Amino acid sequence: MKKITIAIDGHSSCGKSTMAKDLARRVGYIYVDTGAMYRSVTLYALRSGLIKADGSIDTVELERQMPSIRISFRLNEETGRPDTYLNGECVEKEIRSIDVSSHVSPIAALPFVRTAMVTQQQQMGKDKGVVMDGRDIGTTVFPDAELKIFVTASARVRAQRRYDELQQKGMPADFDEILKNVEERDYIDSHREVSPLRKADDAIELDNSYMTIEEQNKWLMQQFERVAKQSV
Repeated sequence: MKKITIAIDGHSSCGKSTMAKDLARRVGYIYVDTGAMYRSVTLYALRSGLIKADGSIDTVELERQMPSIRISFRLNEETGRPDTYLNGECVEKEIRSIDVSSHVSPIAALPFVRTAMVTQQQQMGKDKGVVMDGRDIGTTVFPDAELKIFVTASARVRAQRRYDELQQKGMPADFDEILKNVEERDYIDSHREVSPLRKADDAIELDNSYMTIEEQNKWLMQQFERVAKQSV
């Protein structure tokens, strides 16, 4: 079958990355977690003191340092999935912290950050055979993607998933704080000036609030097979 581009967009903590990773592994495609890229920029900003105690961002200095922020993905042989690297350091665990989650949406809303990340993302997917998930893949990064999926779930369901994930990793977690963060990120992501989160007109919507991972993977595989056959 001819290789295609698969764009999976949706709200935070709705399982996009899990679906995308599993599909990419099954069909032998490259997987790119664009959310991890924005999280990495956020982690960089936090470590560099560019996000102040009141949440404000030193945008002038961050823009100046953007060329020094290099993000890549390497396959983890133990998990069979790619890990995120920031300037050569594996930061897969650090970028999933609640601290990063609390600041990533304002960072991701900055036009110069989005421009830099979109350029990297388009380069990663220029040869097709890629599964990419994020907020604006089907609308901005790859508007001509052959398969576009928009994933959603209720805010409480997504907060519970995030809480469970942090608990399993032995990281501190407070459900109410996570729910507030999920709702705030939804608002910021949907109302930002550059590439706001929205469903592409030709995207297929999936509400996975009450679906198992196995059910999601089966559904997504069916969509892939249908579109890939049409693209031959």
